[in-house]
Amino acid sequence: MAQPTLPLEALRAAEVIRRADIVIGIPSFNNAQTIGHVVRAANAGLAKYFPQLTAVVVNSDGGSTDGTREAALSARVEDSHLMLLSTPMLAAHRLSFPYHGVPGKGSAFRMIFQLARQLDAKACAVVDSDLRSITPEWIDLLIRPILFAGFDFVAPYYQRHKYDGTITNSIVYPLTRMLYGVSVRQPIGGEFGISARLIRRYLERQDWETDVARFGIDIWMTTIALAEGFRVCQSFLGAKLHDAKDPGSDLSAMLQQVVGSVFTLMQEFDGVWQQRSGSSPAELFGFRFDVGLDPIAVNVERMVTAFRRGAADLAEIWETALEPPTLKALRTLAANGGRDGAPFHLDDQLWTDVVLEFACAFRKHPIARGLILRSMTPLYLARVASFVLETEHLVAPEVEQKIERLCHSFEQAKPRLVAKWNEDGKAPRNLRSAASLNQSQPMAAAQLEVNHD
Repeated sequence: MAQPTLPLEALRAAEVIRRADIVIGIPSFNNAQTIGHVVRAANAGLAKYFPQLTAVVVNSDGGSTDGTREAALSARVEDSHLMLLSTPMLAAHRLSFPYHGVPGKGSAFRMIFQLARQLDAKACAVVDSDLRSITPEWIDLLIRPILFAGFDFVAPYYQRHKYDGTITNSIVYPLTRMLYGVSVRQPIGGEFGISARLIRRYLERQDWETDVARFGIDIWMTTIALAEGFRVCQSFLGAKLHDAKDPGSDLSAMLQQVVGSVFTLMQEFDGVWQQRSGSSPAELFGFRFDVGLDPIAVNVERMVTAFRRGAADLAEIWETALEPPTLKALRTLAANGGRDGAPFHLDDQLWTDVVLEFACAFRKHPIARGLILRSMTPLYLARVASFVLETEHLVAPEVEQKIERLCHSFEQAKPRLVAKWNEDGKAPRNLRSAASLNQSQPMAAAQLEVNHD
């Protein structure tokens, strides 16, 4: 398959610049209020930490109508003399282009990677355009391990509020750690450093037009690096401050996109993860410190209500996806949890079973994958509600210990996953059942997705 080329204006810019040691990519869509700060931080980081290297800061924009591109191009580093540079500084080129292709963050990343390859860059970093907490040090922490320590992939390590990143904490982190044997704390963090070697591998892939690369680009990048043996590390970036939301408010679409990507990649790399056991932490760069974090309001009652409604409306789907003991435990929780003095508690083992059984159901019923993923939303909300109630009075280290225990639960369940995965792979796929589910239950799932608040 022929590889799409860069947009014409980007190609012309690359021909003028010819080559660069570092490329910093900033994907955006209607981020005029914040992108100027991000561009200034990137330029300041390049000037302070890599003054003798050539660099390009490129904004890959998805068709913003609020002046995002203009804000990116006009951003300047004020008071640069305050950085006390001891060596002459090479100015970084600043570019902004609209990306082409299917809408989504993956297409924005693809253009950034293509430009980095065109310029023969040694290292590339990508950072979100809506960051309020980015500092020049982030650029150093994302790029230096690539240039001077031989790593291929730098994942971010943030200090986050205990109710921020609930999809990461409850599903993506423990599942990715269990599968690939490496503890990467923020596998869908949004900020990454990438080597030229890994960029070439990403661009060789043929799945850029699929949902995996369009909507699950962060976990797609992390999983490929882990599964294919690239050198992976983490850098502590401090706090990630952004417009955090109530975990129960509007995460249904993100849950489907990210978890669907994880499940899809599980099938591609099943020969890899079945051979790995246990886990070890990825090397961590940077100085860890405590930071103040914005509070996050959580509506537990709304999440529990959505779970109970899901238990009633999605019974047939859950019966297809879950083993009888798991389903029985969930029904008991829906009926009694939080009532008559009983605490609402979805424990680690039950949640582990839910996630792993859904992964197998996703593989076994390809026709009904969208429906299966949507039906996970009330279960996810139940787990988040339980987690909030458990950790309401705990401080950050105690919360992290609870997440660590969940990871151990996933790792202990891996032999069960392998056995069920291989058993389901040998069994004929129940396509008639999946098709009938698609016909009989679409309204219930759609109603839940829209009204689960």
